[in-house]
Amino acid sequence: MVQPKQKEFAFSQKDFEQVRKRLLEITGISLADSKDSMVYSRLARRLRSLKLSTFVEYLRYLDTHPDETEQFINALTTNLTSFFRESHHFDILTEHLQQHPRHHTIWCSAASTGEEPYSIAMAAAEAFGRIDPPVSIIATDIDSQVLRTAQQAVYPLKHLDKMSIARKRRFFFKGKGPNQGKVKVVPELVKLIEFKKLNLLDKKWDIPSQLDIIFCRNVMIYFDKPTQVDVLGRMVKLMRPDGLYFAGHSENFNHMSSLLKPLGQTVYRPVR
Repeated sequence: MVQPKQKEFAFSQKDFEQVRKRLLEITGISLADSKDSMVYSRLARRLRSLKLSTFVEYLRYLDTHPDETEQFINALTTNLTSFFRESHHFDILTEHLQQHPRHHTIWCSAASTGEEPYSIAMAAAEAFGRIDPPVSIIATDIDSQVLRTAQQAVYPLKHLDKMSIARKRRFFFKGKGPNQGKVKVVPELVKLIEFKKLNLLDKKWDIPSQLDIIFCRNVMIYFDKPTQVDVLGRMVKLMRPDGLYFAGHSENFNHMSSLLKPLGQTVYRPVR
């Protein structure tokens, strides 16, 4: 009979609860009970790196070393993304931009490794029929590590597997030599995007008002209801009355009808 593998570090339910509580305090993210294995595997790397023996020691270290907070957040935040994910949103975005031919300011509030903001930039280029469309995209994320990847604008070629040949040719350079198997987003699109680190729980956001569009997809599902109401309320105040708010397919804002009016397909308009 195969014996279960012994864990490198002891990890009790109390340890998990303490980690979960700390993440909630810092980021507003509420981890489900089922995430205990994920928490262990990701933070075990930090314990190993810091030569610590227990999770209690790690949390104590976190208290006395503020710079570790960034590593803690980076380890526990999830960054599932792809180009043109939930593709119907980009069809709606393109149509909206064509119907309102002016400059647009767009906030992508969970930029991750950059696929979403670059998809927004590509959709804008297609909507306006030019590689330098009149849009400004602010792309933020709580995870500094993924933002560094986003700013580099370099991706494995396989990440473009589901993209049309026309888009690949128009919006990417193909790597050669040591960069074989990689692609780089064209500089005209990169220039449209300002990447910055932002925690949605921060009391102040370095985000302009009169936003035309907000992409905040699959973010609110990690917050409890009071945090959702608080964050969403602040976002709505930054939007133009005719703005669009794009949410994730698994998010439901029926309990926030005073803030957002559903337009269908998880697209909303601010209530004024």
